[in-house]
Formats: sequence, C-alpha cells, structure tokens
Amino acid sequence: MQCLLDTVKLTEIFIECDDFIKGIESFLDSQGLPNPEQGTRKRAREMSKSEMMSILIFYHYSGFRCFKWYYNQVIKKAFSSYFPTAFSYSRFIQLMWEVNIYLAFFMSATRLSVPTEGNYIDSKKLVVCHNRRIQNHKVHKGLAKRGKSSTGWFFGFKLHLIINHLGEIVLFKLTPGNVADNNHDLLESIGKKLKCFLFGDKGYISKIAASLKMKGLHLITKFRKNMKQKQELSPEQKYYMKHRGLIETVFDILKHIFDIEHSRNRSTKNYFANVLAAVIAYTFLDKVPAIPTYQKRMSAQDYENAQIILI
Repeated sequence: MQCLLDTVKLTEIFIECDDFIKGIESFLDSQGLPNPEQGTRKRAREMSKSEMMSILIFYHYSGFRCFKWYYNQVIKKAFSSYFPTAFSYSRFIQLMWEVNIYLAFFMSATRLSVPTEGNYIDSKKLVVCHNRRIQNHKVHKGLAKRGKSSTGWFFGFKLHLIINHLGEIVLFKLTPGNVADNNHDLLESIGKKLKCFLFGDKGYISKIAASLKMKGLHLITKFRKNMKQKQELSPEQKYYMKHRGLIETVFDILKHIFDIEHSRNRSTKNYFANVLAAVIAYTFLDKVPAIPTYQKRMSAQDYENAQIILI
C-alpha cells in the first residue's frame, strides 16, 4: 500500500499535469485559438487547472474515502505550502467539473500504454444507487441505465477496460450500464483503434468477430458448451487465456483502493471527474499487477540447430 501522504508522488503528478496543460496552452496560442483558462475574466483565477487535476488524482492515489476531509485536512492544512491559493472546499466542488475535458485528454494523450502479445478486455459495473431506489434517483437521471452483470441487475454505468499483460491500461471507455460487452458499436470503436489479440470472457462472443479479425483485431473468448465451431488456440494463446484473471485484479485495485465505485454522488459532472481521476491514479502506481511474457519452448529440431550454430 502506498504512503498516504507521498509528497514525491504528488510532485510527480503535478509536473505531469502542468506540462500537459502548458502544452495545450502553447498549441492554442500557435493556432490563434482562445485559451479557455483565461476566458473573459479580468482577474486571473487563483488556482490553476493543473493544481485541481493533481488534487483529484492524488486523492484517489492516496486511498482516502472522504474527499471533504481530505481537502480540508490534507490540502488546506498539511499541504498548504504546496497549494497556498487553494479554493475553499465548496468553491472547489463548484468548479471541479471544469477539469473533466482536461482529465480525459490527459489520460488519452499521455497515460495510455501500447498493446502487447497478450491483452485483456472486460467491464466493471459502477453502481450509483441500490435497485430499490432507482425510481427516486435524480442525480444521474437520463444518463445512468439499468444493466445486468454476472452478479445480477444494477443501475449505473460500465467501465470497459483493456489492459496488456504488463497490467498497463491500453484503452478505456465509460458507457451507460445497459451497454452489453459484445455491443457492436463498442467493439467497432475498439477495432478502429487497436490491432492486436484481445482475450475476453464469454460475454464478448460476437457475430462481428470475423469482420474485426479482418481489420486486425483478434477477439479470443472462452467457449460456450453449445458452440459448434470452436477456435483452435496456439500454446501462446492458451497461456494468455489462462491468466485472464489479471484484469479482475486491476478492477479490484480500482474499486478497493481508488474508490472508483460509490453512491455518494451529488453531481454527474463531478462523478465523471472522479472516475477519470481514479483511472489516471492507477497509471501512477510504481508497481502494477502483471504476468510474465510467454516463453516459447524450443522443439528438438530448434535445439539441434542452436547447438550447430554454437559449434
């Protein structure tokens, strides 16, 4: 478990965020576009976007469960020298949604990794309220949907995640809870971005798997008992399929350490900010769960050829 008040990590997060924001500002200036950071205000805002992003990401990285206590006790007191111009708690909550677009771009542009030989896809339900309170729920009305997972019905959103065998996030998508894992539009959007082998569970069995394969995305799933044509897997593919539980470990970290799922939401915009910040916080871990790279076993003929070369 990482140190709760790791100032070295806080500094690292802030530098990454600040460099990203400066890059955006430089691009906007070079294109002659208006800078949203300045707006029409005559007086410059005291707190920068990079500071707000850092506070949100470090909250999830540190494992705190109450943002109000964290902000008032850690940011305003313990880290007052790091954030001397910090907003009041109520003001920060009021403006927090403004960094949503920056968090999304920051994750997509700088924190995603590349596919490897073994990549895993799965989804995690993000419940926003109990099923008995669905009719009275107003915070995410019109956005959150009722969906079904392996553990039953729920109301909320779904986080679709793709990681490589090194435990690094390759792609992520946030959808309403009623979007199935094998949704055609979802898989098509993934196929446009990735050309690799993807290992998933039975929920990703799709009729468009053949067309995705022609585009470079090989979707490999577990078999159903009633399937007539079963995919023959190579030893390497069997190895990576065997370790598909790796992505469940990543979801457990996001849920139990980074508090990505909770029902204490008061604003949809701020909810999305917290989900994005939690996913980004995972990418700042110094050590993530991973499996060894598949090592091909040498055949007898390969072994003899290697001996001849050595001689």
